[in-house]
Amino acid sequence: MHALIVVAHPDPASLTHAVAGHLAQGVRSSGAGRTADIADLAAEGFAPAFTAADIAASQRAAPPTPDVLAEQARIDRADALVLVYPVYWWSMPGQLKGWIDRVFTNGWAYDELPDGRLVKKLGRLRVHLVAIGGADLRTYARHGYFGAMRTQIDHGIFGYCGARVITTDLLLPSDPGAPASHLDTARAIGGRLFATAQQGMDAA
Repeated sequence: MHALIVVAHPDPASLTHAVAGHLAQGVRSSGAGRTADIADLAAEGFAPAFTAADIAASQRAAPPTPDVLAEQARIDRADALVLVYPVYWWSMPGQLKGWIDRVFTNGWAYDELPDGRLVKKLGRLRVHLVAIGGADLRTYARHGYFGAMRTQIDHGIFGYCGARVITTDLLLPSDPGAPASHLDTARAIGGRLFATAQQGMDAA
């Protein structure tokens, strides 16, 4: 089983990258045949801006551009998609959001039919979210930020395409032993990733 871990952070020495690396280690050590690749959008230079070509693709007037097709193929090869990202303005970084905007296209992630019906096409995909915040848990709870993020991302993005968000983890500076403990947490998330995905499939 294969996990695609997607990261959008320009600093390879960041905690975000360290968390992604430890999560990948957890996947690889969790059993024979379990693999993980890290898609480093910043290092790869993925262009997040939604262009006229993307509009044409979303309207089914033209095929997706080669860079979008390559990202879709990476997801198609994965049994689990993991997004690891810092929380920017109570959401994900712009490059990661742009990756979703461009890659999760009409015709691949979902079909909008002429009669107005929606066909969700990513029902096989299991998603795991690992957000790294800068505020403490009381701040998130007091303002309802975590719930708002889950509505926006879990329901608004992945639910629309039929993909199931199996786990959502929020790593905060107020966590005991942070930030070093976040690496242990990431390794543990990776270690149980496919066990959790199997549970999700059994419940589907």
